Amino acid sequence: MAAALLCFLLAGPVLLVSGSPVYDSNNGTVPLVLWHGMGDNCCNPLSMGAIKKMIEEEIPGIYVLSLMIGKNVIQDTENGFFMDVNEQVSEVCGQLAQDPKLKGGYNAMGFSQGAQFLRAVAQRCPSPPMKTLISVGGQHQGVYGLPRCPGESSDICDMIRKALNSGAYSDLIQKHLVQAQYWHDPLNDDLYKKHSLFLADINQERGVNETYKKNLQLLEKFVMVKFLQDTVVDPVDSEWFGFLKTGQAKETETLQESVLYKEDRLGLAAMDKAGKLFFLATEGDHLQFTKKWFDANLLPYLR
Repeated sequence: MAAALLCFLLAGPVLLVSGSPVYDSNNGTVPLVLWHGMGDNCCNPLSMGAIKKMIEEEIPGIYVLSLMIGKNVIQDTENGFFMDVNEQVSEVCGQLAQDPKLKGGYNAMGFSQGAQFLRAVAQRCPSPPMKTLISVGGQHQGVYGLPRCPGESSDICDMIRKALNSGAYSDLIQKHLVQAQYWHDPLNDDLYKKHSLFLADINQERGVNETYKKNLQLLEKFVMVKFLQDTVVDPVDSEWFGFLKTGQAKETETLQESVLYKEDRLGLAAMDKAGKLFFLATEGDHLQFTKKWFDANLLPYLR
């Protein structure tokens, strides 16, 4: 039951109302790497394909790489549910290192779970260098809830959480269910820190990896977008690196109130003081935005 329920977490297509141009390596643009969210793929013409085309039209000559994990779009979609995230990140690091068009550096934009996966790339693989990371509805402190659950105090919500959590940290589910790898249970902090294969590692929960900290601070800009009516990500504060306070499941804290920030375990406090962190908010549900909003708020970070 836990595995089945976890599969529904963070599903939802991007809504963007709108021949790709030839890339010119001498035109002065910075290449862009895209990583899609759960249930999507690199080339869906109604979501990632549309975003790629729109960016290419708005920034003539830009090279846009929409990541495919696997040999085809079917594998790419399936891997968003079932492929070990650490293996995905490693595969992407290889793809980027072998792409000659990225050797001078690139910007990155991740949608939903693709955002924290790209952050892992920044922390683990600094070559080629990632310049700007744009997180669109990413869950940087993970999730602890069921999409569209009818109220935090509802008995059904608590029951479902317990069902999810009972299996989320088992070795089998951690290894083979992507969403379990960023399931973050504030009521069982020790269990989370011990068994989370992905999120606890990149968030420095088991100790400070100075390489992760150093590499993330190489970013010129780290942009985080929160959807104010998000009914998919629980808690939505995770999209700005906030989360539920440890030991309970009702009260949240901001990034700046967290131990991660106060002890600067990941370098985010230093980045904040240096003016590298940008917190954007938009009305709408998860990944629901218009082209007008995208053009006005995100395109400037890509030019």
